[in-house]
Amino acid sequence: VALKRMLNFNVPPVKNSTGEPVWKVLIYDRFGQDIISPLLSVKELRDMGITLHLLLHSDRDAIPDVPAVYFVMPTEENIDRMCQDLRNQLYESYYLNFISAISRSKLEDIANAAIGANAVTQVAKVFDQYLNFITLEDDMFVLCNQNKELVSYRAINRPDITDTEMETIMDTIVDSLFCFFVTLGAIPIIRCSRGTAAEMVAVKLDKKLRENLRDARNSLFTGDTLGAGQFSFQRPLLVLVDRNIDLATPLHHTWTYQALVHDVLDFHLNRVNLEESTGTESTPAGARPKKKNKKSYDLTASDKFWQKHKGSPFPEVAESVQQELESYRAQEDEVKRLKSIMGIEGEDEGAISMLSDNTAKLTSAVSSLPELLEKKRLIDLHTNVATAVLEHIKSRKLDVYFEYEEKIMSKSTLDKSLLDMISDPDAGTPEDKMRLFLIYYISSAQAPSEIDLEQYKKALMDAGCNLAPLSYIKQWKAFTKMASAPTSYGNATPKPLGLFSRVMNTGSQFVMEGVKNLVLKQQNLPVTRILDNLMEMKSNPETDDYRYFDPKMLRGSDSSVPRNKNPFQEAIVFVVGGGNYIEYQNLIDYIK
Repeated sequence: VALKRMLNFNVPPVKNSTGEPVWKVLIYDRFGQDIISPLLSVKELRDMGITLHLLLHSDRDAIPDVPAVYFVMPTEENIDRMCQDLRNQLYESYYLNFISAISRSKLEDIANAAIGANAVTQVAKVFDQYLNFITLEDDMFVLCNQNKELVSYRAINRPDITDTEMETIMDTIVDSLFCFFVTLGAIPIIRCSRGTAAEMVAVKLDKKLRENLRDARNSLFTGDTLGAGQFSFQRPLLVLVDRNIDLATPLHHTWTYQALVHDVLDFHLNRVNLEESTGTESTPAGARPKKKNKKSYDLTASDKFWQKHKGSPFPEVAESVQQELESYRAQEDEVKRLKSIMGIEGEDEGAISMLSDNTAKLTSAVSSLPELLEKKRLIDLHTNVATAVLEHIKSRKLDVYFEYEEKIMSKSTLDKSLLDMISDPDAGTPEDKMRLFLIYYISSAQAPSEIDLEQYKKALMDAGCNLAPLSYIKQWKAFTKMASAPTSYGNATPKPLGLFSRVMNTGSQFVMEGVKNLVLKQQNLPVTRILDNLMEMKSNPETDDYRYFDPKMLRGSDSSVPRNKNPFQEAIVFVVGGGNYIEYQNLIDYIK
């Protein structure tokens, strides 16, 4: 909504205006591109009058009779370039939108350039949009994509980090979270664990929200902000969790569709990039090897199959793709049959619609054609994506890893020794083996003895693993042991349903033999448990000493005693150091 308002020159778009939109160009930087691309397709942009969308730092020609909407970060080089645009008189008028708030001095730089270029009247509006976060789903956002390594787990937990670097990272995270709440139009109540990076974020965010509320003239949370009507009278709860409370889950191999796509394929900002295998035709000797085709697919909110199955266990997804395909084929034959009855195989749809009434049947078939074609496109898309995932599952035995790790994390008995898993040359990449061993190391109450550890290390090295992660986790575990008891993951292990059933025998797309048909048992991961305690006001040693911040309270009293005794209706969970799709899915299942 906020983006559409911005593209409409910062006035809410009118619902029923039949008139043409005002044609305009959109100029963004990489940050702006990352924010817009998961949310608005090129077609939607065109419907809003955007004829051209260009990167700020590309070579752009002057289009003197068209207004330009800029959507960029207020960085030094972006502002220099905007000033240059003003001097070169590229566009008819300029609507400048900053993703994050621009400083006074930088604003003056633009003003000076506008005066110098005699373009003051052309700068129509300057807005701080407070949109410095990327929404990937209706209920999920990430901070950034361009410099994500700057706010990553590794950046925050580097042993040699300086205080100033840490401040910068915290400020970056807080800026995005602040933007998120401005856009929501709600002031959260903040809870966080003590003595962690999450606490630093909470303190800074509380302060920033507080200062903005005090500044009555410029407060961003009064009156007609977009979000004013979206939330009930209840304020949302913001739970800031530190990644260090649970390092096993992000290393865990997974079994649900979206999390698998993210784990094994190249999946960023809702787009998956696949290399098409070009068949196995042998290349004649001496010829250049064929280039692999890169295909990219968008997995979006409008993709019904994706929305329905992104949280399903993989075998179920394969089965559903197959069923969709069969039902599509049935409908396709129906259309062909109707067309041939009427003797109009080759005709176009225009000719068909001119036939008389007895063709009502046919007309309905034709009107459902676009729908059928879209269905076909989605089936092809998911056949390709699921097949790519399946290749990884089979070549790396990811089903075995997933099941084995679940057993480790739920302290069940293991049917096969860990050493065998690591030494099995057919199971997994060196990275898979390392992830498995780290989960074992993190989850075990007793660290393995030095003798055992040496034996594991040797096996890992023989398998080609880099042991650096292990030495980090060793230090980490020694450090957190003092702080807390090991995390419990519930005690539900996945139940195998026997190997793949019916579908797989009837000429399916997916050759699944040998892959285990595992179903998931619902259990809450640590992040979900923490949310549950805090939302439902349950007393629990895990969360009882979480700090409590209410930016609306006059004194910044640090009480860990919640004022509000009612359970919360809405919550935002943010993991400092990075959440993941496994936890996202776990939260969704918890809500259901």
